[in-house]
Amino acid sequence: MARKGGITKRFYVETRGVKVSGGQQVKSGTVLTRQGDRWQPGINVIGRTHLTAACDGEVFFTKKKNNYSRLATYINIKPSSQVQPVKG
Repeated sequence: MARKGGITKRFYVETRGVKVSGGQQVKSGTVLTRQGDRWQPGINVIGRTHLTAACDGEVFFTKKKNNYSRLATYINIKPSSQVQPVKG
């Protein structure tokens, strides 16, 4: 039986982690990760532990060493072109 007033500690672990995959199209404000120190904000990404998209575009991942010589995964967004093709 679920408790009133929110998610329980038991099911909270299931909601953490990466919410998008590489190559996926996202809109501005989309949640990319929740509660993770494995992922760092890259280009066009806002946040520290809860990473969100700063613009519309395509998600891609890069890996590089951080200040502590530890391999970190950076989540980046390649902005989509704002120009719409003219139909005619």
